Amino acid sequence: MRFLAGIPDPARASLFGLPYWLIVLVGAVALFGAFQAYYWIGYKLGEKLYDSKIGKRLPRAQIARVEKVVEKWGALAVYGCFWVPVLRHTLPWVAGVLRISYPWYLVASALGCLTWVPVTSFALYGVIWGWVQLATHSPITAVAVAIVVVAVVVAVIIRRRRRRADKALAA
Repeated sequence: MRFLAGIPDPARASLFGLPYWLIVLVGAVALFGAFQAYYWIGYKLGEKLYDSKIGKRLPRAQIARVEKVVEKWGALAVYGCFWVPVLRHTLPWVAGVLRISYPWYLVASALGCLTWVPVTSFALYGVIWGWVQLATHSPITAVAVAIVVVAVVVAVIIRRRRRRADKALAA
């Protein structure tokens, strides 16, 4: 079965006529470039970054936590930030502000891009392909699975918000 609901099977995957692995590689290179830009913007702006529009979007306490992670782990924090959603978006800026060793930052961000992008891209593609396969064989089961997934996501979000509210009340 080559195509299923417009999605090619994983062995023949392509997008815009290009093989999927090439799209993933381009995505990794683009993310690597973005991480370098974020580092240098943080490096050039320094502490002024925290007073900019970007810095004002994040609570100062969150920035302080990211700074502690960077100061403690250095380049390992850069690699690890790919796997933690909040860190992935804030750590590169902070690493530049803190002026961590650029050669180590470069290596860590390259390794992060080369591991995180393919894993998440192919995993997401696999999940979508599996769900579409399920939907073609049993649409009712596919809808039930989608409802359960949405319910679990909503439950996790509600639970996190309640924990944050409880912590805020306790503080």
